[in-house]
Amino acid sequence: MPLTVLLVDDEPLVRVGLRAVLEAQPGISVAGEAADGAAVVPLVRQLRPDVVMMDVRMPLMDGIEATRAVLRTVADPPKILVVTTFENDEYVYGALRAGADGFLLKRARPAEIVNAVRLVAEGDSLLFPAAVRQLAASYGETRGNAGARARLERAELTDREAEVLRLVSRGLSNAEIAERLVVGTETVKSHVSSVLAKLGVRDRTQAVIAAYESGFVSPG
Repeated sequence: MPLTVLLVDDEPLVRVGLRAVLEAQPGISVAGEAADGAAVVPLVRQLRPDVVMMDVRMPLMDGIEATRAVLRTVADPPKILVVTTFENDEYVYGALRAGADGFLLKRARPAEIVNAVRLVAEGDSLLFPAAVRQLAASYGETRGNAGARARLERAELTDREAEVLRLVSRGLSNAEIAERLVVGTETVKSHVSSVLAKLGVRDRTQAVIAAYESGFVSPG
């Protein structure tokens, strides 16, 4: 089955460009397009895409609100990849915080676009981990609060789970964590799944945000 993508951007030329890049690749198909975030939920329900590529800034409903709407109302929601002009943007962090799985710059090269879609769909690695860490370091401390710390305390992570969360927050993939801890990849997947469940988050990106906002991981 091909990996299906829904494109959401208010600029037609951006959608045309992304479609051309993605459909030139084997195993990837563009399921549909939308010009605003307000159309995303009905299209996701109709088309059931694997990944939504969504502009973070749109006139009626931006990518932050559209992300919240999808995750709040759609059963088994797709992965969400935010597309943005600026990397160190509080809007991007807001979208990640709302539940987006990663972000991609509009000036990205075709190979980077394809890799981003595949990586987000697989979910075993952070997309652009250094950039995610920079965003979390820049905005996480200002957003951090007692609630985030309390959530981490309630999670009651084991020592090994805490170690895995630190390594995930550094951007290591499951394979890299397995090599570091001298365990099997399946064991790492099990630990990561347990960390996500205990924190009440859906993916690695949200776990990194929780780690920074709670003070569990410090910038630097």
